[in-house]
Amino acid sequence: MDRDKSGRIVETALEARQGELGPSVLMLLGVSLGLAVILMVMTWMIFFRT
Repeated sequence: MDRDKSGRIVETALEARQGELGPSVLMLLGVSLGLAVILMVMTWMIFFRT
């Protein structure tokens, strides 16, 4: 990474926007989706099942 005279890091717009979607992010999204589905099924079974 380049630094300017004051020591601050200088990046291009593309470099600044880059992010890493590693396995931890994928697992977080999967677990969140799974919990949301479970909660919706439980809600349906409790309130709407006749």
